[in-house]
Amino acid sequence: MTSAPLARQEAGNDPYRWLANRDTDEVLTYLQAENTYLDAVLEPQQALREKLFEEIKGRIRETDLSLPTPWGDYLYYQRTTAGDEYPRHYRCRRPSDGALEVDAASETLLLDPNALADGGFLAIGAFSISPDQRRLAYSLDTSGDEIYRLFVKELEDGSISELPFDDCDGSMTWANDSQTLFFTELDDTHRPCKLHRHRLGTQTADLVFEEADGRFFLHCYRSSSERQLILQLGSKTTSEVWVLDAEQPQGDFICLAPREENHEYDADHGMLDGQWCWLIRSNQSGINFALYRASEATPQRAHWQQIRAHDPQVMLEGATLNQRAIVLALREGGLPVLEVQPQDAASYRVQLPDAAYSLYVQDSLEFHSDVIRLRYEALGRPAQVRQLELATGAQRVLKQTPVEGPFEADAYESRRLWATAADGTQVPISLVARREVFAAGTPAPLYLYGYGAYGESLDPWFSHARLSLLERGFIFAIAHVRGGGEMGEAWYRAGKLEHKQNTFDDFIACAECLIDAGLTRPAQLAISGGSAGGLLIGAVVNQRPELFAAAIAEVPFVDVLNTMLNPDLPLTVTEYDEWGDPNQSEVFERIKAYAPYENVRAQAYPAILAVAGYNDSRVQYWEAAKWVAKLRANKTDDNLLLLKTDLGAGHGGMSGRYQGIKDVALEYAFLFRVLGIAHL
Repeated sequence: MTSAPLARQEAGNDPYRWLANRDTDEVLTYLQAENTYLDAVLEPQQALREKLFEEIKGRIRETDLSLPTPWGDYLYYQRTTAGDEYPRHYRCRRPSDGALEVDAASETLLLDPNALADGGFLAIGAFSISPDQRRLAYSLDTSGDEIYRLFVKELEDGSISELPFDDCDGSMTWANDSQTLFFTELDDTHRPCKLHRHRLGTQTADLVFEEADGRFFLHCYRSSSERQLILQLGSKTTSEVWVLDAEQPQGDFICLAPREENHEYDADHGMLDGQWCWLIRSNQSGINFALYRASEATPQRAHWQQIRAHDPQVMLEGATLNQRAIVLALREGGLPVLEVQPQDAASYRVQLPDAAYSLYVQDSLEFHSDVIRLRYEALGRPAQVRQLELATGAQRVLKQTPVEGPFEADAYESRRLWATAADGTQVPISLVARREVFAAGTPAPLYLYGYGAYGESLDPWFSHARLSLLERGFIFAIAHVRGGGEMGEAWYRAGKLEHKQNTFDDFIACAECLIDAGLTRPAQLAISGGSAGGLLIGAVVNQRPELFAAAIAEVPFVDVLNTMLNPDLPLTVTEYDEWGDPNQSEVFERIKAYAPYENVRAQAYPAILAVAGYNDSRVQYWEAAKWVAKLRANKTDDNLLLLKTDLGAGHGGMSGRYQGIKDVALEYAFLFRVLGIAHL
């Protein structure tokens, strides 16, 4: 077998800092050697990987049509075709009877990502039809670095123009004249910081707004009413919103509320009680947010009127405006809740069949529509698009993601457990397995996933690929640790800055709970997380390595201290509100105490697979590379330690649906080898 690569060490506190020398022969040779080593080690699993690939692919309906979305005179939809990596985008004439049936005779191909990718990486940023539906604005990233090129396609004759602008974040927003586009430029740290206004037919753009504060991101979008443009500026703790009449794109944006430290708010424009108005979600009266309204003529903060008070037990996550109703997205008891407030009927909550699930408004459709669309799924239930009649609450499943081959949702059981953290906090865990696995009452192989950062919620989701684990007797679990948003804003704040150790303690408590419940054993327990979730994985394998048999870290943020000490790296300054500024001595010591790279030491570790993207602009490839190199030099065991660097990809890994399946098959084959699963 090929020997594991050994990275040379330098003197000093960071002996592997040379791995950050991007594009040098030494670094590329080392990364390629690690990839070669991984291929050699996993070569005996090649047949298994191919079997898993075909197995997972066999569950996916390769040729399919998305649910058409009505807008104006057209239906818009996507079509996937067997063998193609990406769905094609189409539209057809909208039937006069309101049906959603595609008229093939009037069908027009809008965009074919397969032709654009030409076998390489491709990510589509914007895909925006002009208000007069005569043009398509779209943006492309062809390397994975999340820097986009901008294009406009004339839909009548198919002609395409590339806009002559560089360093764009990919967003493109139309004004109502269908001639004016707003787009955003990145700075040297990959932060969206400048908003430009471009009129078609010219080669220039006007600078509309420039954000100088390195903590703030800039984002422009259209309101629900499509009558206003909204410029959202936000750090991790503070917001500022500017608005512009979409009919007057050459005008000036006006500010709703000048930024005030720790005041977060967002806004949308719509209609209440027959009046055009602004709807504002703000935390000015409490951390779980309250809801306000303001007239169209006087949207400034002094004129906000509260229409829903702050609730310390219920997080107000967002609001969707429609001419018929307001739909509030709430977070209560660790689960998402939708509350509908019709204009002319009593309020109600959307009723659902599962105890733990994912739910959100997928499409509010046209502003005057009587219905909206919801996306709903659970660990054992494939994703559904449900139509909700706003006035009555009646629901209808319009489409369920198909699972090809034998599949019975009732064969799987979902559960909810609560672990007790070190400080007594109750931490929710969502689980799924085949019913007979739970009924057996004996320890089983278990895959535990976690994230715990930025207030993001890991609501239960369905996975075609995961069935390959469940069918082989695995239990899949999600640890809803602090730092995420599952239990509201206070839950998030209790897992950031000086409280970050709570995230790791919670995950460890979840693992111990699952073991104590007899569901698994340390020798059967695999853990996984990506990005900030990779930091979680790196921290817990340092702190409690004996609890886990295997760990997968995707694009892991493991070199936290060195990254946060370098303000020239993309996004570092914006992260101070999440992790702290290590230029302050007490923050330096706090981050150093948990940073995975800093705390690698001489001890036995579980088997580890780390995955990096060479073009990743969020978590640099060298974080995983340095971490693995330091682990190789210090760990005292003979367990597998593998590094896979996707040299043509970024933060999201390789693009294309088949490549994604191949990546999952590799990870599952790694787990089966480590856990000794009889796989064939």
